[in-house]
Amino acid sequence: MTVVLGTGSMTRRELLRVAREFETLQLDDGVLARLATQREAIDALVSSGAPVYGLSTGFGSLATTFISPDQRRDLQRSLIRSHAAGVGPEVETEVVRAMMVSRLTNLCSGVSGVRPSTALAYLALLNEGITPVVHEFGSLGCSGDLAPLAHVALALMGEGDVRERGGRRTSAAEALRDAGLEPVVLAEKEGLALINGTDGMLGQLIMAIEDGLSLLALADVAAALSIQALRGTDRTFLAEIHALRPHRGQRDSAANLAALLENSPIVNSHLDDSSQVQDAYSLRCAPQVHGAARDTFAHATMVADIELASAIDNPSVLADGTLVSNGNFHGAPIGYVLDFLAIALADVASISERRTDRLLDVNRSYGLPPFLAHHAGVDSGLMIAQYSQAALVSEMKRLASPASVDSIPSSGMQEDHVSMGWHAARKLRRSIEAFCDVLGIELLAAARALELREPLMPSAGTHAVSIQVNAVTGGPGHDRWLSPEIEAVGELVRSGELLSIVRGFVTLV
Repeated sequence: MTVVLGTGSMTRRELLRVAREFETLQLDDGVLARLATQREAIDALVSSGAPVYGLSTGFGSLATTFISPDQRRDLQRSLIRSHAAGVGPEVETEVVRAMMVSRLTNLCSGVSGVRPSTALAYLALLNEGITPVVHEFGSLGCSGDLAPLAHVALALMGEGDVRERGGRRTSAAEALRDAGLEPVVLAEKEGLALINGTDGMLGQLIMAIEDGLSLLALADVAAALSIQALRGTDRTFLAEIHALRPHRGQRDSAANLAALLENSPIVNSHLDDSSQVQDAYSLRCAPQVHGAARDTFAHATMVADIELASAIDNPSVLADGTLVSNGNFHGAPIGYVLDFLAIALADVASISERRTDRLLDVNRSYGLPPFLAHHAGVDSGLMIAQYSQAALVSEMKRLASPASVDSIPSSGMQEDHVSMGWHAARKLRRSIEAFCDVLGIELLAAARALELREPLMPSAGTHAVSIQVNAVTGGPGHDRWLSPEIEAVGELVRSGELLSIVRGFVTLV
């Protein structure tokens, strides 16, 4: 299926289809006509002889240096070569492709001034599955994600290294030749247009929203398993209660928990038991914590949608053909929400770990064996699984320290305040990876505990989840090598399989 990039904005779902699923892109005729008109304005400025940033001057603190007409295309090539200065580990293919899709939408948005042929060449890289090698460090999240985007532009010029569709690393020159593509000789302003945007951090934000919202739904599922295993009540999740404090995320999470716990034999078996007057916070307050995270993601989604529909380029070609310098490339709006998401996920991970610890503590688990061990003393059960979970949560708390409050001036103090949004994006990706395993460990413990509660049974949807989790881990029994079991449940979390199972029984929001 082909995604058509027209005169309107691309959706988040369309970007993900191209970035992750390698769907092809197509530019409609209206976009190409608009690019041709914009380019005429740039060519007129080039012919005028007036000093214009990006066309006839240097960059950053060198903006006052005039460039002669015979050196202006050299200027664009030199810009890309000098800015392709990334260092460190290689960035994931899906991140680079998401960044490229976002940059292409900006090139076609109406203000960049690139030639139609350059936009089509950029499109061809994506459609051929040629992914430039981009490195972890180099972007300060201001003037755009300069170094990461420069590595992409370098490949467009036939320089640097790339990954082919199958993953093989090779030179850009060889990959272009094999695909029947010609290297691009950049015209005036095109080098600047290819690197001056927030596309790297935006692409990672869009992927984090997609992945994070699914994980928050699964956090409700994990909590429902734990609540039943710990003989908790479902009365806490009545819609009437949450209407008293009507945050949207809280109401949605409470509705999920109520649906997941409906008709649970375990819950119904102890509703009149006076030994449990109130559930612990980690059970009772799950909608408030999970819901606050959902609301944070809702805000981040609004920011992502605005950014995806925005035209971010400096200088920008206005409707009258003039070229105006601006600061739309500053990554603060994206950097802030990337940091917000890391904070929210760390807190949801923290409450998940508290439920796991309660499942393992014989003094608080209402009849479950210590550490869910088969023969406590001889067996240690899931004791150290909780250690690993706690270590992951601690790492997520470290990653929740905001990057966007930092700023290191650059370019001879011309760029004296930067967003560090790229760094916020990179640490959020690591946080999401850790969160998958945090939820996996809670699910592992809760599924084992539910089996130990038999003959009392959980609700149908959560029972189906626990059966699948125990199928890949072996369920209760004598101690076994635990790492492969944790990894197996983590894989269930990442694949989305557990959400698919439970949605066969209940509708989740």
